[in-house]
Amino acid sequence: MRFMYVVTSSQPMRGPTPALMEAMHKLSEREIKAGRMLDSGGLLPVQMGAQVKITDGKLGVVDGPFVETKEMIGGYAIFELRNKEEAVAAAREFMQLHLDHMPDWEGTCEVRAMVSPESEMNCQPLRADADAKIAS
Repeated sequence: MRFMYVVTSSQPMRGPTPALMEAMHKLSEREIKAGRMLDSGGLLPVQMGAQVKITDGKLGVVDGPFVETKEMIGGYAIFELRNKEEAVAAAREFMQLHLDHMPDWEGTCEVRAMVSPESEMNCQPLRADADAKIAS
């Protein structure tokens, strides 16, 4: 199964310390060599981004920074892992690096399974159940 990790923080954007960068590099190297990490990266500040929105049936673009943003997405990673338990264990190891090297930082690593043909098939009964409840 593929999992995406999204790292967010409500603290002001600041880069990782050199020690954290080195620790993350070592972890990434290990995971890439093992064939588990497929991609990862940090994101530039929201001031350099844009949002494309649909509001009241109209398409619009808003340049960053975004007033309503409470948490910033700082980075992501995509893994190929056996199951959710393995994904959570890997995320815990990654977040422990932050705790070890930037103890005053607070943030979240959201672990999300990515859609695949198998997961779509597993979701079909859930969709049918939800549609039946809405219809009744």
